[in-house]
Amino acid sequence: MDLERIAMDCQGFVGSDLAHLCLEAALQAVREQLGNIDVDADSLDPKLLEGIKVNAAHFAHAGTKCNPSSLRESLVEMPTIKWEDIGGLEETKRELRETVEYPVAYSDKFRRFGMQPTKGVLFYGPPGCGKTLLAKAVASECKANFLSIKGPELLTMWFGESEANVRNLFDKARAAAPCILFFDEMDSIAKARGGSGGGNDAGDRVMNQILSEIDVAGSSGQNVFIIGATNRPDILDTAITRPGRLDSLIYIPLPDFESRVSIFKANLRKSPIAEDIDFKTLAKVTEGFSGADVTEICQRAAKIAIREAIAADEAVMLEEEMMEANGVIFDEDGVDEYDDPVPAITRAHFEEAMSFARKSVPASEIKKYDDFRKQQKKDAKATEGFTFKETKKNGAAGGGAPAEGDAATDE
Repeated sequence: MDLERIAMDCQGFVGSDLAHLCLEAALQAVREQLGNIDVDADSLDPKLLEGIKVNAAHFAHAGTKCNPSSLRESLVEMPTIKWEDIGGLEETKRELRETVEYPVAYSDKFRRFGMQPTKGVLFYGPPGCGKTLLAKAVASECKANFLSIKGPELLTMWFGESEANVRNLFDKARAAAPCILFFDEMDSIAKARGGSGGGNDAGDRVMNQILSEIDVAGSSGQNVFIIGATNRPDILDTAITRPGRLDSLIYIPLPDFESRVSIFKANLRKSPIAEDIDFKTLAKVTEGFSGADVTEICQRAAKIAIREAIAADEAVMLEEEMMEANGVIFDEDGVDEYDDPVPAITRAHFEEAMSFARKSVPASEIKKYDDFRKQQKKDAKATEGFTFKETKKNGAAGGGAPAEGDAATDE
């Protein structure tokens, strides 16, 4: 038992939440001994009671059942995804570690260098490429609470209630800090202001409320990190991505070769696979497929295998009925055991599944993201070429000796 480690995993817990956690861990320890307990006895064996001890595994189980009181009304997830579960995207994972994990794990170094942690990041890229999966992995690695919000969930038809939903959401996140607030489909609530028309400025009011809450979340001194995900970064309001808000734009591209191999392994880790299945070969023939497309191929192959298994079972039952009709007498165990005709997902199943495969992200969509990235790089190049030696070069360009100020700069 390491109580300090347990305390680190109880971010946002109040006293009653900790009491509930301890009670759930104790009940789990008792449940494991139910087979040795005589419920009809008047008393229990003292040695049995002494042998019931709460350990770290019981607290780990209790942690999946208990949530902070401030988040019980919201959709709270306890992600179990690790960095190892996400293949490829090494540069993206490194940047996320530095942006999200470091302020939590190395807060003393941030205070030493006088640096304020980044308030949030924005994931953008084609649909089905793992933006939500990355956000859950960040929360799991940081041991932080995770709130997932769909953009349209905040919008209502009543005047002022949408802004109140935004305020309540951020209040809950601050109460449960450190907390990661994940906005999925952010383009639905963070569109450019002033374009609604018709005098309907409800979207603009919600956008203004979100901007003000992001500013307050950073100045409150508590660890509230915002992650936004969108497929349309070109229609977002520029104020949401200015420095000090969601200033880190991270592009999540289509999965590369290593990522596709990892996606195939993750989807089929619980399925029986034939020995002739080669994940690298599958990854090669799915070039240009998104993660959702690869997942669909795996599900379709499993569905084909299930269909064949059901058909084989029906054929066996029909054969049994015909043998009974012919007067064949079975023993208590029935007919002899048949070999399983579909023991695993085979190469033929994947070949049939690939005949229905399609790329959900066309090349024209990828070009839009490439153009957006090129525009971002073009804007960033406006400050290129600046060095501290620029003054010295300008002074020497006149042909004379360096000025006194240049000498001081060199020194």
